[in-house]
Amino acid sequence: MFPKNQIGKAAMLLVLSGEGEEQDRLLKVLDESGFTVALGRVGTMDSQKIVAAVETAAKKNGIISSERYREEHALYHAIMEALLGVGRGVVSFGAQLRTVGLRFSIVRGRPYASPDEGEWIAVAFYGTIGAPVKGWEHEALGIGINHM
Repeated sequence: MFPKNQIGKAAMLLVLSGEGEEQDRLLKVLDESGFTVALGRVGTMDSQKIVAAVETAAKKNGIISSERYREEHALYHAIMEALLGVGRGVVSFGAQLRTVGLRFSIVRGRPYASPDEGEWIAVAFYGTIGAPVKGWEHEALGIGINHM
């Protein structure tokens, strides 16, 4: 079982683990704990494309339904919160002449013991941000958590 109250930690560990045995073990534990997960990558100077990539992954993996506006809305807020972390308070990367190359994870589930707390969603980004010149980037990490 994954520890309760730690859906954000789960998203961060997934995005930081990369591909391989560590990620596979974590995916198995999260699945056994009732969480739904999606992973992906995105590289762009356009924050709208980042949002679209995460939303598409969430829909393709059954994390949210396009027929439920509240689910899309909760995911959007988690994405924007995570992007604020990556961009140090800025989400318009292209307008700032910055580019990002990011891995992302999306985790949805019931992280609290009480069923009354409902479902939550977490989005984590990890990768690089910098001037659009190869080799001038630095690491960045962002996390967003929202109730469904």
